[in-house]
Amino acid sequence: MKAVVLVGGEGTRLRPLTETVPKPLLPLVDRPILGHLLDHLVLHSVREVIMSSPYLEETFHPFIEARGGEPAITWVTEREALGTGGAIVSVLPHLGDEPFLALNGDILTDLDLTTMLAGHRERSAAATISLHHVEDARAFGLVAVDPDGRITEFREKPPDPIPGDINAGTYVLEPSALRAWPWGTRLSIESEIFPTLIRSGAAVFGFPTDAYWLDLGTPEQYLRAHIDLLAGRLRGSPYRGPWVGSGASLDPTARIERSVVIGEEVRVGPRAELDEAVLMAGAVVEEGAHVERSIVGPGGVVGKDAVVVDSVLGEGVRVPPGVRLEGTRQSSRTASS
Repeated sequence: MKAVVLVGGEGTRLRPLTETVPKPLLPLVDRPILGHLLDHLVLHSVREVIMSSPYLEETFHPFIEARGGEPAITWVTEREALGTGGAIVSVLPHLGDEPFLALNGDILTDLDLTTMLAGHRERSAAATISLHHVEDARAFGLVAVDPDGRITEFREKPPDPIPGDINAGTYVLEPSALRAWPWGTRLSIESEIFPTLIRSGAAVFGFPTDAYWLDLGTPEQYLRAHIDLLAGRLRGSPYRGPWVGSGASLDPTARIERSVVIGEEVRVGPRAELDEAVLMAGAVVEEGAHVERSIVGPGGVVGKDAVVVDSVLGEGVRVPPGVRLEGTRQSSRTASS
């Protein structure tokens, strides 16, 4: 089984964290988001993954070289952004004639890919799209399905909160269904390829599931992913919180709640307080500082008695002693209240 993992986005909603690191390579507890996804694919017998990205391409190669083992990774240089559909069409020569998986590289899920593939084959589908039920579809748009499970329509994002099924960003696709599309052209699989297939009468089916699913596209969701992993909300999750990376130094008087991830070589000072927080490698939280519902980027420093709430600090950002930050994103080297 082969898979295409879409890793070409610039992660603008996650800035400043993604200014120097692509979203799929951001750490998620003890390894990059992409590492979790690849491990999940291996569990479902995927042996080769094809990836491409024009954004910070050079940062992916050390990850690929260090990973080793399965799945084998084929990297295809994408000189300009081709969109979710164009990126898949451009790598069709690597995929042969068998159905393949295509996944967004910024999701966390325990979706049963093996069962999804079996359903795709049983129905002789051209495309099978995983569906996730949400109570508020405003951020996603809705997918309409008939009683037989066939997708009839992709609807625009509703203006008001409404529950329904959304496209969860994981697909089983037949190469033959995509070969009519031009190579090297920017295309959206969601707004161009799938609607065209549906209008043509192709067999496009939904795969509804109650699996864990989270789009990691915003700081709030990225933080939520850590909390959910530590709480064991994904099937087979080995983590329990708080999680402390190698070389970290924690003062015994610091108060650290279960929903905290502390990266490698992090230092936490006396009487510091941490709750629902991610401290990336090399970060420092000094004496008496308070960090809550926030992310501190690599090498970031929260000064003595400073307070950081509902905020995101980019790489190397320093919060001066006694400063309070709430609901902010900081990419400059020194933050101010």
